Amino acid sequence: MTPGPARVAPGALQAVLWRLLDASDREDPAAFLALVDAAGDAFAGNGEPTWTAWRHATDARRAMLDGDEDGRAAGVAAARELLDECPVSSETALLVAYLAHIEMATDHLDHAMLLSVDASLLTDGPSAQPSRALLQAHRWLSMTLSGLDLEELAVAHAVRGFQVAAALPDVGDRGRLLLLTARQHVELAQTLRRRGETDRAAELAREAIARATEARALDWAAEQAETDLLDVVHGWALMCSGDLDAAVGPLRRVRRSLQREGGLWLRGYTDQVLARLLAALARRDGDTAVGEEAIDLLVDASGAFAATGDRRRYRQSLLELGQDYADLGRPAEALHWLMAYRADTGRSHARGRQLWAEMFVRRSRLREAERQAAMLRRHALEDPLTGLGNRRSAERRLGALRLGEEPLSLAVVDVDRFKEVNDDTSHTHGDAVLRRVADLLREHSRTGDEVYRWAGDEFLVVLPTATEAQAVVVMERLRTAVAEADWTDLRLSGPVTVSIGVATAPAVPDGQPGTVVGWRALFDTADLHLFSAKRLGRNRVRAHGPADAAPADRGASA
Repeated sequence: MTPGPARVAPGALQAVLWRLLDASDREDPAAFLALVDAAGDAFAGNGEPTWTAWRHATDARRAMLDGDEDGRAAGVAAARELLDECPVSSETALLVAYLAHIEMATDHLDHAMLLSVDASLLTDGPSAQPSRALLQAHRWLSMTLSGLDLEELAVAHAVRGFQVAAALPDVGDRGRLLLLTARQHVELAQTLRRRGETDRAAELAREAIARATEARALDWAAEQAETDLLDVVHGWALMCSGDLDAAVGPLRRVRRSLQREGGLWLRGYTDQVLARLLAALARRDGDTAVGEEAIDLLVDASGAFAATGDRRRYRQSLLELGQDYADLGRPAEALHWLMAYRADTGRSHARGRQLWAEMFVRRSRLREAERQAAMLRRHALEDPLTGLGNRRSAERRLGALRLGEEPLSLAVVDVDRFKEVNDDTSHTHGDAVLRRVADLLREHSRTGDEVYRWAGDEFLVVLPTATEAQAVVVMERLRTAVAEADWTDLRLSGPVTVSIGVATAPAVPDGQPGTVVGWRALFDTADLHLFSAKRLGRNRVRAHGPADAAPADRGASA
């Protein structure tokens, strides 16, 4: 029999995943292709749905790089089928964001948007605590949203990703998220500048400059491509802030450097940015030669983006070529590029943007439904008067306890002569007494003890790991706190005190004889001790041992 893949520990799988994600974002696919087979075997050896889905997702990206559309579609579909079996977590958010990026990169915009909605929901979930998985989820989601021309949302997720990275120790992750945040800010600034919203564009550009400067100041091992991209973003931000002349020198310098040894996509990206700057200078100065240079750069950029599969920037280059030729008074060439843009874009992108708007409404409604459901759950388990857990909540907690593994004590607390409070004053005063008693019980319990309102003027305190002697000490402290509290503001006819009954289930060692009682029997025992405390004069704690008389109310009747 052929042995299956060796099982890999989750920590090692995470390390494999980080390497794959890093390689996935590189312009040269060689590093990713060198890793993907070994990573697929490691993922397959785990057997959990999340890791199996990752194997299909990375297979889909490899098929995408190989131009195998059927293989890409099959990999994405297989990964998506497993998503319902994956836990609600930041790790799953990252997986969904990665799948969305694959769909966006292959121009399946509707699918990319639907997956982006799901990934965005997962990054907002209760499990979204700072982690590398969460920052990577925001990172891939931001890049996907940018590719969908949803630049405001791309900025928001880049910023959130950096906020997560800032809470984690890896300086490299912080540097890369700062770079992404700077880049997304300047992308949005460019769009707003084109719309004529120059003030907001300048504000975003200044934020991009600040983020790029902060990234340079970090002590992280940035790769040359990352350093070059920072330079391009910085120069682009200077342009969008309105300082055209200051941006020319830096962008020309980085372009000369990239022409010698830069990757094809980054060369295209730099050419597109420099072309935008030169076109703006040509319009400002009426310089036709500079305008022609901008067109030449855009032609080169469009070829680079077409070769590297960046359909969004390819379309941008076509549109800008049409606009630049029109600015030069050459309508025939302008029409050629605008027709090419229209043919490539069609109506799919507009439909996709409308679908995202609908999905965003759906997301908002889902969040509201979740909020309402959480409120209903809280109301079902919380006492509205005191804010304590109610009887249903207490019974659920008690039912989950495994008695006998370690000591556990229960204390039943009853407010003495509570009926007289209501009769002599009002129910409003009675409610105030119950709220204050609840606050005192919470305040003077141990860390880890749980206080519930059982019914009426009766409370329950659960004391995990407490022996009977420890529980009596704690409850005596609670009794004293109530008796010595200042109640004068309520103008009551007498002092407020409580009587308390305590019962303890001891630990039963394995293999030794002993009866493990259920929680109901334990509660009934505590309730009997409460009754005994009442009969002995109230304002006291009663447990299994001899009665411990309290100084107050000794002569009161039961």
